[in-house]
Amino acid sequence: MRKIIIIGGGAAGMIAAYSAALTSNKVILLEKNEKLGKKLYITGKGRCNLTNSSDMNTVMENIVSNKRFLFSAFKKFTNEDIMNLVENNGTKLKVERGNRVFPVSDHSSDIIKSIEKALRDLNVDIRLNTKVDKPIIEDGRCIGVMIGKNKILSDAVVVATGGMSYQATGSDGDGYRFAKEAGISVSKLYPSLVPFNVEGERVKALQGLSLKNIHVYIYNNKKLMYDEFGEMLFTHFGVSGPVIISASAIIGNKDIRGYRLCIDLKPALDNEKLDERILRDFTEQKNKQLKNSLNKLFPTKLIDEVIYQSRIDPEKKVNLLTKEERHRLINATKNLEFTLSSTRGFNEAIVTKGGVEVSQINPKTMESKHVKGLFFAGEVLDLDAFTGGYNLQIAWSSGYAAGEGAGNV
Repeated sequence: MRKIIIIGGGAAGMIAAYSAALTSNKVILLEKNEKLGKKLYITGKGRCNLTNSSDMNTVMENIVSNKRFLFSAFKKFTNEDIMNLVENNGTKLKVERGNRVFPVSDHSSDIIKSIEKALRDLNVDIRLNTKVDKPIIEDGRCIGVMIGKNKILSDAVVVATGGMSYQATGSDGDGYRFAKEAGISVSKLYPSLVPFNVEGERVKALQGLSLKNIHVYIYNNKKLMYDEFGEMLFTHFGVSGPVIISASAIIGNKDIRGYRLCIDLKPALDNEKLDERILRDFTEQKNKQLKNSLNKLFPTKLIDEVIYQSRIDPEKKVNLLTKEERHRLINATKNLEFTLSSTRGFNEAIVTKGGVEVSQINPKTMESKHVKGLFFAGEVLDLDAFTGGYNLQIAWSSGYAAGEGAGNV
């Protein structure tokens, strides 16, 4: 019987413990918090978007960083495998829009209870409120961990400490320090799946405004960096919502100061159709001022900003608008523009971009290529994806591969 230590009781750590225990190893799961899965409790707004039920090729397409590294792990432990594990341990699941998988109860705690039950059934030794100071490495091999002045020796150690996102849940970057101290490279860390700050004060007037069925474009000078159709939200600091959060996964590791966010408010209408629509509305309200004549076209909160970007006097009556002014109104509708300044910080990020460099990790076992018996899984690795359950699938699959690898060293 081998002795395996798992550092971290989040998604990757719990599944690593489960996987390692399947082959009758003695598994010790060390978690610094007072309970397992603390970050899982708040994912999916407290409902836990467990995974995505699309075929695994589609799941792979939604991985942003180092997707090829995950081929083997995704074959070992699929979305169906994690769904079966959870359901077989007492939690019924449902599939919602975008193939997102949630517990029927809408309580993330049920997911954690099911996995914890599976761990206890396999006699995993779960130790809460236990902070690991560092893995013990001697002669190129990891032989255990230090907890204060105490040593716990083992045959293998899996580091599943998470990233830097949601730091209140205990994700404080310990795993990156462990890797660096072991001589393993860690790429630069960035907050990902995170909102953007916008330059200027005008955006504050739009706070709370949600836009649906819009198309956003983000440019660096004239170069298109990102475009997507969907929903977004204005906040007191800038912009958020699904299409914005996804944009950060693509460009969040760049200096985005000066990038232009352009919003097509009416993507279903080309300029000609939009002009016809505006003329029709103006005909019905020809004696009204411009500021009082756009309520059929835009949400009330947005009207002042569209007019401002159109460079038209808001007091002007619509029957006096020139063709050139009308075209400026069309341009503002199709290209409402804001200047981005930066992403928000790790405290608002869903995941971390960057991490332990995967070139130094065996993709089949998650073992370090330089330190025998030292494994890494989950967000601590330089792996990230779009929203929709894909990041958790990375955790489940890499965790399972790490636990299996550690159990068979």
